[in-house]
Formats: sequence, structure tokens, C-alpha cells
Amino acid sequence: MITEVLLWSSIAIIVMAGCYNSTLFILSRQRVRRDRGPRAERLYIFLLACLNEEKVLAESLARITSLPAGNFMALVIDDASDDRTADIARSADPDRVKLLQRHLPNARKGKGAALNAGIRHLRESGILADRDPADVIVCVVDADGRLDPHIVQAVDPYFDDPRTGATQVGVRMYNRHQGVLARLQDMEFVIYGDIFQTARRYFGSVGMGGNGQFMRLAALDTLMKDGNGPWSDSLTEDLDLGVRLIARGWTNHHCTTAAVSQQAVLDVRRLVRQRSRWFQGHLQSAGLVPMILREVPTKAAVDLLYHLSSPVLILLTSLLPLSFVVAVGGTVVGSVEAGHPLVSPMWIIGPYVLSFTAAYAYGWVYSRRERGLGLVRAVLLSHLFVIYGYIWFAAGWWGLWRMLTGKQTWLKTART
Repeated sequence: MITEVLLWSSIAIIVMAGCYNSTLFILSRQRVRRDRGPRAERLYIFLLACLNEEKVLAESLARITSLPAGNFMALVIDDASDDRTADIARSADPDRVKLLQRHLPNARKGKGAALNAGIRHLRESGILADRDPADVIVCVVDADGRLDPHIVQAVDPYFDDPRTGATQVGVRMYNRHQGVLARLQDMEFVIYGDIFQTARRYFGSVGMGGNGQFMRLAALDTLMKDGNGPWSDSLTEDLDLGVRLIARGWTNHHCTTAAVSQQAVLDVRRLVRQRSRWFQGHLQSAGLVPMILREVPTKAAVDLLYHLSSPVLILLTSLLPLSFVVAVGGTVVGSVEAGHPLVSPMWIIGPYVLSFTAAYAYGWVYSRRERGLGLVRAVLLSHLFVIYGYIWFAAGWWGLWRMLTGKQTWLKTART
């Protein structure tokens, strides 16, 4: 009886998620008309919160300083690194790259704390001078982030609309050719950006990512709490910030014509550890629910609440494979006792339809980004992608365990 309840509950969740995903896929194929205001010259400031990033920082800074844009600079926030991170920042173009060094015991409090320190430094150092906060765009870039050369030109028109608080660009894996695991992470981010984020523009619920998020300084100013800064101490400070911007009446956008590339994790254990941090951060974000109910418009609120419920849905869905195995075992035993097979074709067709129907849409979307891959190979890869999604089950239970045991440390993903 319990097995049947678990099985049908999991199937119901999968069907509900399938209907939601199908709706987003249809919406993502539509074009959104943007309102534009007068053009303005803006200052772009790239913030890089760094903790022991000597392996990847130099390449990222080289790409930032070579951007074909006029008014921009980068601020490297060295969060008490014990490697050559600060030296690499000092050796970069001094006209474009500034360094803020943090020291223990105030450092290593999480990415949000480091970014808040960066914003305070910008104000206290006089770098911003008398600039209007509405014309200052702050971009968070991971230390391994490689921005497309045209990224400023692609993002800037979104901020012509004075209601725009933030714009998130797409995310790619620059080492996606280094094995199937790296390729699947690239597919994951392409699908999330090109389907989910693109469709959420219709709901007004576009989220922010931790890499390649562009924010108007005036919008960040509305999130200041007791002078600490706009970012929270959540393990997913980007998710938290995006929701709070919407609650303050700002509009978030997703830009599909430019991307930031980052390093894919090549080790399964490290990948699960990374996702467990994300999962734990999503659990922490349950504290945003009262604010969403009070301050966010209905359409956006419904989508955000569904998005924040994803950890619970993932944990419940993780029970489906177990309940399916138990059901198959019971059928095998029943077949032996009955002296003939009790298995119908639906035992094969049903699970395949439930699990892999979305793979065809995912493969088509990914093939449009990776033209050299081809549609057939992309669809086959997307079948692997569905199975790859099972890592969230392991990450989910690990993240829940960390939450229950009170572990809140910043699980930094090691670079290679």
C-alpha cells in the first residue's frame, strides 16, 4: 500500500512538472517586445569575488580588460586567499582592474559578504565619484567566468528601460568538449536559460544566477539592509537577490544573445557537492515566501512559489526509482507464482514516456546552440541528460542533511 502511494505520488509530481515545463517551452518560443527609454552612457563594474583562484583568474581578467567597451572596470575582491590570487590581480591592467583585499577574521564569510564588501569599497574609495546610481551597472562574474566580447553591447539596451533592475545572461561551459559530464552541464545551463528563464519573462519571475548577472546600482541600493549590503548570507545569494529585486518592483530580464562561460566540474563527487550547496540554498530561500506573498504580483508570485518548492518536489520524486524497483520486484514474484508473465508493454512504454518525452524538446533546443552537434546526437545526449538529472537526488538528500545538522559553510568548488 505504501509503495503504491509513493509510486502514484511520484508519477503525479512528474506529470505536474511535465505540464509546467511544456508551458514554459511554448512560451520560450515567443518573442517579447521590450520597452526602451532614452540611451545613456553607463559605467560597467565587474565584481569578482575570489578565494584561491590563481588557476583561472588571469584568463578571466584578460578577457574583461579586452572588452570592446568604453566605460568599464573590474574589482577583484580577494577574500583572504592564500595563493597568488592578489598578485594576479595586481599584474593586470591597473587602469581597468582594482584590487580589494579582505583579511581574516572578517573574510571567508561567503560570497554574499564578499560582494557586499566590494560595493562598500566602490562607494568609500571614490571610484563612483558623483555618478548617478541609475547609470552604474554592476556585474557579478565568477573567477573562472569568460565573458563574450559583445556582452556589454548585448546587455546595455535592457537598461534603457528605467524599470529594469537586473539582466541575467546565458551561461555556458567553456570546457564542454572534455567528456560527457562537462557536456551535460553545458546542456543543463542552455536548457535552463533558453527555455525556463526565457519563458519566465512572461511571468515577471526571471531569476539571477551567480555568474553573469548585471544589476543597476540604484536597484541594489533598494535592497540595502542596515548598511550591510544588498546580498544576503544565503548559500544561493543570487536566487535571494533576484527574488528581492522583483519584490521591490524592479523587472528582471534574461539576455539570450550573449553568455558567460565557466568551467564545468569534471568529477562527479565534486559536482554533487556543488549541487548540494545550491540545494541547501534553495531550502534556505523558503524564508522568502512571506515576502513573495505580500509584495510580488500574483503571476510572478505563483511561479516563484513553484520554483522555491522544487527542493521538496525533487526529494519526493527521488522516491520514484525505489518504488518502481519494488513494484517490478513484486511483479516478478507474482509472475513466478502465476506461472506466466504479468508484464504488459506499458511497463516499458509508460516509464519511457514519463521520463524521456522532454528529451526531444531539450535536444532540439540544444542543437540550435551547438550547430556542429546535430539534432540526432543532441536528442541522444538529452536522453543521457534526463538520467544525469538524478544527481539532484543525491545532492538533495545531502543538502537536506547539511541543513538539518546546521552546517552553513561555503562549499567552494575546486578549479582545475
